Amino acid sequence: MPADAGERAPGRSGGLFDSLRTLTATLIAIVQTRGELLSTELEEERIRLTSMLVWGFVTLFFAALSVIFLTLLLVLALWDEHRLLAAGIPAAVFSAAAVFSWLTLSARRRARPRLFSASLAELKRDRARLEDGHE
Repeated sequence: MPADAGERAPGRSGGLFDSLRTLTATLIAIVQTRGELLSTELEEERIRLTSMLVWGFVTLFFAALSVIFLTLLLVLALWDEHRLLAAGIPAAVFSAAAVFSWLTLSARRRARPRLFSASLAELKRDRARLEDGHE
């Protein structure tokens, strides 16, 4: 019987260390997966922002050209008969466009997704599982 007890003690000790090793490996795997998810989200956000900036600059460039030429056309067409109207119409249109642009920009800023939302949700689920004692 003492030999039996002696054989179990190292087995239990090895079992405990194996469990700790498995738990550590699982925790490392969870952290690695969440880190990869976080990295993916950062890359997606960077690509989205870069794309928005490029298209924003392209849009601004062509909009500026069209505004310049349309304003010039309007002023030249109405200069002889209606000078104040020729200057006032573009000013009113540009003011309305500025207000519309500001409102659109404000709405887009509020509507953007929360940064790292998927990573935070996964971490919340991991924490709930660990607190409940589930793997």
